[in-house]
Amino acid sequence: MSLFTNLAAFEAALADLPVADAAAAAAARARQGELTKPPGSLGRLEEIAVFMAGWQGTARPMIERGRAAIFAGNHGFVVHGVSAFPASVTAAMVGNFNAGGAAINALAGAAGLDLRVVALELERPTADFTLAPAMDEAECLAALNAGAAVVEPGLDLLIVGEMGIGNTTAAAALCARSYGGAPAQWVGPGTGVDAEGIARKVAVVERALAFHHAAPRTPFETLRRLGGREIAAIAGAVLEARRQRVPVVLDGFITCAALAPLAAAVPAITDHCLAGHCSAEPGHVRLLGHLGLDPLLSLGMRLGEGSGAALAVSVIRAALAAHNGMATFAEAGVAGSL
Repeated sequence: MSLFTNLAAFEAALADLPVADAAAAAAARARQGELTKPPGSLGRLEEIAVFMAGWQGTARPMIERGRAAIFAGNHGFVVHGVSAFPASVTAAMVGNFNAGGAAINALAGAAGLDLRVVALELERPTADFTLAPAMDEAECLAALNAGAAVVEPGLDLLIVGEMGIGNTTAAAALCARSYGGAPAQWVGPGTGVDAEGIARKVAVVERALAFHHAAPRTPFETLRRLGGREIAAIAGAVLEARRQRVPVVLDGFITCAALAPLAAAVPAITDHCLAGHCSAEPGHVRLLGHLGLDPLLSLGMRLGEGSGAALAVSVIRAALAAHNGMATFAEAGVAGSL
């Protein structure tokens, strides 16, 4: 079933974002004040528990059904030499995901997450966005719907990740158009290109921005012109998760860049999101500032695949274990509070 049947449906969803359950969040915050610890002594873990309570609509949130959704797509602009690897690696890595041999398989398993891998027309890359929009309207809507389809009723948590050779270049273009700044401020090494490779990436982003300069600066137009199928799918998954009040953990630069066009117009789109980590890609810390997100981890990771987000789920589970498992002062028979 298509959720975003047309552009108007996408825009309507973005304009009507559900909010967290304030009563559930307040009840969780009150419980934190009753637990056998000094107020605020668990730091960010307390904030995570209250965040999860608000979006799950219960004072005692849990993760019984968590999902990692990884989207894969190919990009036409890779002909300009923006990656250290050929586009064929995207399909090869999808095969590795499906065989269980990638980092995300191990990390999703360790985090107790169901893993879904969605490959989006890998044999048909998007158009070269230095010469044309990456996707037409129908293609972008199809990608948005492919993302939304992974958000089934009953999920307690969703993490999103990606695979797509060249997609740090698309991410840089999305950020530059959404938030301004020179392309060089957003472009990084990605898969490990050298200084000449970075210069090629900057030049490609500059050409793309110039080509699309006169186009409408709406979330949808920016996404379809400068994004990719896997990037649009992430945006669709996050938007549908918001419609269902499912909390989301974002991964690195690319997954966050998928939200840049939406967040530039509607900053509240990130209210149900946690940043799993801050990646080593230079533009990510800058982007997190624009999105108003404080990452849970900073471990120098730059793999993608949802790997940093999956790792952060262990922190979230720990926060909920403390929130739900600790005794209150009354239960412990401890007078007063610490």
